[in-house]
Amino acid sequence: MKAYFISGLAADYRVFKHIVLPDGFDIVFLNWITPHKNESLAGYALRLSQKIDTEEPFVIVGLSMGGMMAVEISKILKPVTTILVSSTPVHNDLPQIFKLAYYSRLHKLVPIVFLKKMSLLKRDLIPDTKENKIILKQVIKDSDPQFIRWAMQAILTWKTKEKPSHYWHIHGSKDEILPIRNTRPTHIIHGGNHLMIMNRAGEINGMLKDILKRYHT
Repeated sequence: MKAYFISGLAADYRVFKHIVLPDGFDIVFLNWITPHKNESLAGYALRLSQKIDTEEPFVIVGLSMGGMMAVEISKILKPVTTILVSSTPVHNDLPQIFKLAYYSRLHKLVPIVFLKKMSLLKRDLIPDTKENKIILKQVIKDSDPQFIRWAMQAILTWKTKEKPSHYWHIHGSKDEILPIRNTRPTHIIHGGNHLMIMNRAGEINGMLKDILKRYHT
């Protein structure tokens, strides 16, 4: 069975470097496409969903913003199951600071180059392996400023209230971007941060194995 992976904002397939799925599942990366001007997250998800082969059962795994995208795609295509990592299934779980950014239009005022520089600096301050830091820094450098600007607006105007019918949610107890207190994950990685997909991949792999074995045929 194919498992379609969607990365987070300003990221790509490289953040899934350490992810290993159990036998019977193949990873397919759903790479970002160019957004249309003022396109909603739901509208973008509709176009992205066209890259999924619906002739056979499939799973969707979304990281951070990719999890929100996975929620929207699950409404359209009905996967076997949807798995969110460091994400949220509904807009009400977004922290208050996101709402403040929207109403103050802060997300439109701050230069993207500044955000990228701050993200690069943060990578040096957060404990991680040298290999992971190199990968994440390159991912940040390669990210498209126009896509980031669109994505910020799309997330802040996301209005989904309906959770997927069959979903799982893996979250870190120390997630600094989407605090765990705002959501109700099915699986918790104690001490995991927002990028635990890189530095706690072993534990995530174990949880993915436990989840996916339910759907292996």
